[in-house]
Amino acid sequence: MRRRARAIAFFGLALGAAALAAIAVAGYGSRVAGGYGPLRPVVVVAETLPAGRAIGPREVSASLELRRVPARFVPAGALSVPADAVGLVPSGPAPAGSYLLAAQLRPPRRHQGRGRLGRGRSPVEIAVGGAEALYAAGPAPRGRLVDVIVTAEPDGPGPGRTYVGAARVPLLALGPGEDGPGPGGTSSATLGLTRRQALRLIAAESFARKITLLPRR
Repeated sequence: MRRRARAIAFFGLALGAAALAAIAVAGYGSRVAGGYGPLRPVVVVAETLPAGRAIGPREVSASLELRRVPARFVPAGALSVPADAVGLVPSGPAPAGSYLLAAQLRPPRRHQGRGRLGRGRSPVEIAVGGAEALYAAGPAPRGRLVDVIVTAEPDGPGPGRTYVGAARVPLLALGPGEDGPGPGGTSSATLGLTRRQALRLIAAESFARKITLLPRR
């Protein structure tokens, strides 16, 4: 009986110690979260990305990882979605273990010369929304023909007017906008435009509610 009572006592002590340890760990985790802020998703380079080589879907799956780290340690401009890097080029080597920043990436420089755009067209950069949908088909969207759809602010009650601001224009490059990548952010699109198209879209940037790229089939 004594042996059984002793075993029961030891078992009870072990349960109590485990409960105290769990409480201590939970308290420590709460203190860490309170001190460093909530966790945020951030893109980390798993394998070094060389400079000057465009990032494709294969590099995204093999060389980039999505991790959650305290907001305090996330640098400004860090990518939170790996797909935001598709089609962009690292301006310098991105070493393994580092955060991937929007400032490290640039649009590709090829296909931007006037001679390759046709007569009367020049590269023009505009801010567009909803560009993530262009990656739904898989490959990088540059080189496609797109329609530029402008949705104006309404003059009164009801929806604003939506119209085609430029039709069948080449998309030369696509990258994060000034407010950075991520859901709800704008993207920077470089398009091959005529002078008339460029003036129309530059004006639309100042009054439009949204400018969207619609790929041609």
